[in-house]
Amino acid sequence: MARTTESDSNYNHLEKMSVIDLLININKEDNSVPKAIEKSITEIEKLVSAIVPKMKAGGRLFYMGAGTSGRLGIVDASECPPTFGVPHEMVVGIIAGGDYAIRKAVEFAEDDTEQGWKDLLEYKINETDTVIGIAASGSTPYVIGALETCNEKGITTGCISCNKGSKLAEVSQFPIEVEVGPEFVTGSTRMKSGTAQKLVLNMISTSVMIQLGKVKGNKMVDMQLSNNKLVDRGTRMVMNQTDLDYESAKSLLLSEGSVRKSVSKHLVNNGQ
Repeated sequence: MARTTESDSNYNHLEKMSVIDLLININKEDNSVPKAIEKSITEIEKLVSAIVPKMKAGGRLFYMGAGTSGRLGIVDASECPPTFGVPHEMVVGIIAGGDYAIRKAVEFAEDDTEQGWKDLLEYKINETDTVIGIAASGSTPYVIGALETCNEKGITTGCISCNKGSKLAEVSQFPIEVEVGPEFVTGSTRMKSGTAQKLVLNMISTSVMIQLGKVKGNKMVDMQLSNNKLVDRGTRMVMNQTDLDYESAKSLLLSEGSVRKSVSKHLVNNGQ
């Protein structure tokens, strides 16, 4: 199967380009990514709609990938607890080669067809969970092997790939294929493909969390108060929803631990 992610770049003699030309051309290519994702909105909606009821029933969401794809899954998973106030085990990112591979490449880790399922077993994976395989090429054995076994075990599977008609899409119940075309540097899928995967992951996790009630209006009412900036933001959110001044709102927020709980406590105390 011909992979567009491996196709020759639309540009040549990159080493002869000026810095401004390099930046303009990279940006030009990046601008094509949202348009490619737009063509997959329906597929993304199907996957989100499959995830939400499972998570409402206590299921978890797993991302699996190798290299850049694995790292992007870990980034998205790690940002869910501070952003939405959910437990760390609710959204989990797994990378071929283990935690060491987050920073440094682990040779041939992505080629093991059985290790992915073994890694999922460490989390006591079951049919209430959903597993999304991430691979720009759509051919990563580590991911494909894991999803094949998930299907056999009755576990919901999805994928994010950047080639049409990939093996990964074939074994996924809810495939998402965002064909971004050749990379600026031929085969460097950390570029447009990585950007596409990051954007789709943002769409999936944010939509799921909103559906789970983790956002009110347009505010992160359950965010963790992990630094002064977030405490200040939360304080102002409490002020906007109550009649409290800054110091009173901040004191209530710090005692209750979240905007949602603070506002609820205030309303109860005032008979509202």
